Amino acid sequence: MKAKKKNVIAIILGGGQGSRLYPLTAKRSKPAVPIAGKYRLVDIPISNCINSDVRRMFVLTQFNSASLNAHIKNTYNFSIFSQSFVDILAAEQTPDNPTWFQGTADAVRQCMSHFLNHEFDYALILSGDQLYQMDFNEMIEAHIEADADISIATLPVNDKDAPEFGILKTNSENEIVSFIEKPAKELLPEWTSEVSEEMKILGKNYLASMGIYIFNRKLLIDLMSDPNTKDFGKEIIPQAVGNKKLLSYQYEGYWTDIGNIDSFFEANIGLTDDLPKFNLFDNKNKIFTRPRLLSPSKFHKTMVEKSVISEGCIIRAKEITKSIIGNRSRIGEETVVKNTYVMGNDFYQNIDDIKDDIEKGKPVIGIGERCYIDYAIVDKNCRIGDDVYIKGGKHLPDSNNELYCVKDGIIVIRKEAIIPNNYKIE
Repeated sequence: MKAKKKNVIAIILGGGQGSRLYPLTAKRSKPAVPIAGKYRLVDIPISNCINSDVRRMFVLTQFNSASLNAHIKNTYNFSIFSQSFVDILAAEQTPDNPTWFQGTADAVRQCMSHFLNHEFDYALILSGDQLYQMDFNEMIEAHIEADADISIATLPVNDKDAPEFGILKTNSENEIVSFIEKPAKELLPEWTSEVSEEMKILGKNYLASMGIYIFNRKLLIDLMSDPNTKDFGKEIIPQAVGNKKLLSYQYEGYWTDIGNIDSFFEANIGLTDDLPKFNLFDNKNKIFTRPRLLSPSKFHKTMVEKSVISEGCIIRAKEITKSIIGNRSRIGEETVVKNTYVMGNDFYQNIDDIKDDIEKGKPVIGIGERCYIDYAIVDKNCRIGDDVYIKGGKHLPDSNNELYCVKDGIIVIRKEAIIPNNYKIE
């Protein structure tokens, strides 16, 4: 039996304050953080939905949502003759809900009146800060065929990663029979599940919740009637085990949770591999984003190796190696960029503005001449002067100031920061 796509709605959770991704979330919500040079994080779950023909989507946000609202408004415009939409639902105070979102389940609860204005049999609940490519059709069909109340997408993980996740056990019918949130390592031998032979060889014997759920409409309404349950992973799912029919849908493809600066950095730099785990060049799984109609990128005497270069860039650098270069980036002569994500710029400076900045001794937007940048993230619209030296690495302690942060050895230049000539971070 196949699910009627008109009977599925997607609810994309925008996440909380995003403190672990700070300073990238200082002026934007987590789903609005730029990724892979030209996309935003929210483009990933939305694109997975579109590719799976799930075309009615709500994005729930609370913190710093202005840039996310603008991105979605300017990107996802469907035909007026279709029922497709991507709607932002920002936290709102009402007589019935006087507080902000208190957790993932509470966010869904507070927005239920908006969901119930639409016909649906199944609610697909997704996270807005994960990187993966999944065909939701298969998961929906497995949910219907098993006559499940709730389905959870699960990922086989090893004993090193298991304590970071909600871990579940299944029976021979892939039904979830027990669940534990972030188990201690000594408990793991009791929590192995049946996985494929390939996963066994890799030592991935534990099933972790990916934070991707399917709920039947009636059950979702019933569960949301209890205001005391705030979170899916900590309360809703554990309380449903043994009381409802929960199905595990095993996924064995690439998936990563963009939860902190380290995972964000690794996910982006990983895109420069010869065969990246996340495939941006897949005809069947396109990643959609805002069409910007930018000119092609332009290079002058630049050696580029294992890098991803976005549109509209003007690059005169000496070398770019294993880096992501975002839209409208400008990089000066003799500059070397390695192992770095340069997010690019939202606009071009005109010639008069550039001349004016030079006369005032102010760096222009972009990266100047004779710079060296390694193991860093350069947020949008930064002004990095000439002869700047930025060298990240595990030798650096975590720190935070008005120009940059250091987290796990990664130097993050703040959005719109002005780094003067000859500045050094090492």
